[in-house]
Amino acid sequence: MIYDVVITHARRELIDRAFSHRAYMWLVDLAELPRLPWWARPFAKFEARDHLGSPSRTIRENLDEWLAGHGIDLGGGQVLMLANARVLGYVFNPLSVYWCHDASGELVCVAAEVHNTYGGRHCYLLRTDDKGRASVDKEFYVSPFLEVDGHYVMKMPKPGDQLSVTIALRQNGKTTFSATMKGERSSGLRMLLRRPLMPQRVSALIRRHGIALYLRRIPIIPRSDG
Repeated sequence: MIYDVVITHARRELIDRAFSHRAYMWLVDLAELPRLPWWARPFAKFEARDHLGSPSRTIRENLDEWLAGHGIDLGGGQVLMLANARVLGYVFNPLSVYWCHDASGELVCVAAEVHNTYGGRHCYLLRTDDKGRASVDKEFYVSPFLEVDGHYVMKMPKPGDQLSVTIALRQNGKTTFSATMKGERSSGLRMLLRRPLMPQRVSALIRRHGIALYLRRIPIIPRSDG
């Protein structure tokens, strides 16, 4: 399943700046990854090396191992992953979301996997309420312009015909950064043709935004080796 989305990033600390762009996102069942026509396969691959865990195992196996480390056993229940696919050998996923169900179909938890532009990744376990809301402490260096402190307030209801994901970073009693992803289901593979090289474009936009902040002399937060 593909969603036609608008992604918006807004910064409210030291400078008031926001940007939006159109994109598409895949929602896939980790037990049944999409089987695409031969001509489309270079434009949509899902590989374990692009997500948490070992590249020698499947994405689902790695997620199950990570969940087990948190005392969670899905018993083979369905996991839906929202992510970018690998396009012509490249992928960048600022955020991948996993909706994790038990064998009866009940939602057990949500995992939010964050990637930064330095090749790092970190996964947050969310115990969402009936509206898909949860809060979790920030533990991972994402932007060189934001401290690794505060907490995220996330809203990630399970997608249907509509997709709506919201993340707000709260620091010192105020929202310093927010990101939203909103959209609706699209018709099949049309988005691959309408928006080619999507991961490459997302990566370029994030770097362009960072350059704009740097040129405005926003202080850089050093990255810890730990």
